[in-house]
Amino acid sequence: MAFGEIIDKVGGMGRFQFIQLSLICLPMLMLASHNLLQNFVAMVPPHHCQAPKNFSESNLDPKDIVLVTVPLDSKGRPFKCQRYSSPRWYLLAENGSLGDGSSVQGTRSPPLTDLQGCEDGWEYEMTDRSSTIISEWDLVCDLHSYKQMGQSIYMGGVLVGALIFGGFSDRFGRKKLMLISHLMMAVGGTCATFAPSFFLFCLFRFFCGMALSGFVLNAHSLNVEWIPTQARTMTVATTGYCYTMGQLLLSGVAYLLRDWRWLTLAVSLPFYICFLYSWWFQESARWLVLSGKSDQAVKCVKTVARINGCKAEGEKIDVEVLQKSMKKELSCSQETHSALDLFRLSSLRMITLCLSAVWFSTSFAYYGLALDLQKFGVSIYLIQVIFGAVDIPAKIIITASLSHFGRCRSQSVVLIVAGVTILINILVPYDQQILRTSLAVLGKGCLAASFNVCFLYSGELYPTVIRQNGMGWVSMTARVGAMVAPMVQLLGETTAWLPGLIYGGVPILSGLVAIFLPETMSTPLPETIQDPREDIRLRFHLI
Repeated sequence: MAFGEIIDKVGGMGRFQFIQLSLICLPMLMLASHNLLQNFVAMVPPHHCQAPKNFSESNLDPKDIVLVTVPLDSKGRPFKCQRYSSPRWYLLAENGSLGDGSSVQGTRSPPLTDLQGCEDGWEYEMTDRSSTIISEWDLVCDLHSYKQMGQSIYMGGVLVGALIFGGFSDRFGRKKLMLISHLMMAVGGTCATFAPSFFLFCLFRFFCGMALSGFVLNAHSLNVEWIPTQARTMTVATTGYCYTMGQLLLSGVAYLLRDWRWLTLAVSLPFYICFLYSWWFQESARWLVLSGKSDQAVKCVKTVARINGCKAEGEKIDVEVLQKSMKKELSCSQETHSALDLFRLSSLRMITLCLSAVWFSTSFAYYGLALDLQKFGVSIYLIQVIFGAVDIPAKIIITASLSHFGRCRSQSVVLIVAGVTILINILVPYDQQILRTSLAVLGKGCLAASFNVCFLYSGELYPTVIRQNGMGWVSMTARVGAMVAPMVQLLGETTAWLPGLIYGGVPILSGLVAIFLPETMSTPLPETIQDPREDIRLRFHLI
């Protein structure tokens, strides 16, 4: 019998599987907090140039100080990055000073020669947050791109983590790498909390990004390799819902903790708990057999059988039975596998290229939408809740679609719909915030659904012997997309519609590419690189 049949014999989707899934769900709740932390810790508060130092000793009302030192734009708001080169005292009289310190402010457009930069720093209106990294380190005006750079550095860590942890997991096992990831996330987040400079903050966030990749890759592999084929869709859907609930949780925690340091600490401390209980996890028996550790694999299978109440069935499993169940995989495991194997065989090469496009575009468009919540003009806490809540119906629909229409069609449709909604939003006037927000929410829901399909689909397409290499590779392409996404927002400073065109066009193209992927619904996991997925070749020949 095959290894999947052994899993069924020792309980199938039993008590062990449910406990393991539950324990994996807790850190999954916190992943959204780290991925989307930027929306709150790097929120840009309203700001304007600080008055010259000698004004601090004056008895003028703060509004009058702004009036004589900072020009106003056409909407009556203070300039963010410039002030008068010398105070304009006459404006107090021209704008009707009332003698009690208040004044009637007007709008004016001073000559550029009368302006200078914010030589004495900035003043911030901290209404929604008590502090952010923007206000603490003055990442505004000439340094405004540092906000996007900080998120790109974090995503760079996720990319590096995908490269390192993907390969190391196939060499050292899923459980060990998960333990390291939990500890790394806890320590990195704690250090980021107390970082004295923006550089060190980015450095520790980079390590958090690496840890996140390590957890996601190994948690997914443990789930896939210990859970029966028929329960895979439900398992991936459950972890996806945990990520969704994590978005809602982040909004609540951020609302209660307005200081960026306390918020960063709050979303990092739970990983210490995760590190402690992760010792309970059982190493993947599939990986142990393929790594020449069949004795340990037998012990793990018997432990699972005992927890599932199938001790008698577990006692029938020995090294010989396990090796026979994975005879085909063992015959191919003598060779050393690497990421290069993803491109050697034409079928795997086509799968890898198509999946790379799908993962890149999903992550690229998702973070392009999810990390720029301030542009919607409503409470950032409310929009975070809306963006998180839309994932619930989106994932319910995509779970049903995966079971009825298959992986390939589902993946293609959600990407194309997401891209179309983003492109339509370009044509909607900025003053129609409700319509713009509704379209963005629909697109974000489709992209969240696409992530669900990505994780399940990729795990089913790649064989066991290189599954972690494959997942590491496609995860890497996703992180490249997440790294690039914040930088694309900077293009909007010169051409307002260009970021939307890019964010919408990329998922549409990848949705068309996804059509060429083979269907995996109700099929067993491939175990060796020789397991053919020939239907992908047929699809290319039909074009």
